Amino acid sequence: MWSICKKELGQFFSSLTGIIAIVVFLLVNGLVLFVFRNNILDAGYASLDAFFSFAPWILVFLCPAISMRSFADEYRGGTFELLRTRPLRPGQIVGGKFWGAFLIVCIALLPTLVYFFTVNHLASANGIDAGAAAGSYLGLFFLAAVFTAVSVYISSLTANAVIAFIGALVACAVLYYGFHALSQLPLVEGGADYVIELLGIDFHYQSISRGVLDTRDIVYFLSVTFFFLYLTRQNLLLRA
Repeated sequence: MWSICKKELGQFFSSLTGIIAIVVFLLVNGLVLFVFRNNILDAGYASLDAFFSFAPWILVFLCPAISMRSFADEYRGGTFELLRTRPLRPGQIVGGKFWGAFLIVCIALLPTLVYFFTVNHLASANGIDAGAAAGSYLGLFFLAAVFTAVSVYISSLTANAVIAFIGALVACAVLYYGFHALSQLPLVEGGADYVIELLGIDFHYQSISRGVLDTRDIVYFLSVTFFFLYLTRQNLLLRA
């Protein structure tokens, strides 16, 4: 499994496209936080709320961009047949692809810690709430895991990387915000709106971002991640 993970890491960072994707991610977040209108410096108080509200939508694009070639390129190039001849179980292949893509997303997120230290240093009085910031970062990593698992699954369905990207982008956006949007419809009431919102990622991300670790939120993120990895494994078995 780790050999596949290292292969994914090597292939990503050996291409200019991969590096550009991470640079664009950091650049867009930096511009929103420090340059564009209503940025942190104009707010007058030390907070990274704008970053933690905006970053999930960047991840909706970044995770599919990183994972879209996971299996699509294997199918298109005919190397998937060679991959199956290796002494690896389908679950190990899926795990290697997932961890390779997930670690790349984590590498993209780590430099954003500079935002925390910068804003905290610039604060004239009380700095950033470290507990809430830690919870929000943990939420981002959980989001990255879910979006990566979804993107790897979509990539396992097609040999076209562009289709894999678009499909994963739509799936991630719907899972993140679709249930919340559905719960706001006037026809959904009587407690059903809460149940529907509870199914969406946004509800659990907002919950964990408050800095309080709730077992239900952690179980939710892990369950959704493993569910899509299981679907990917089953899809590979069907192709065997």
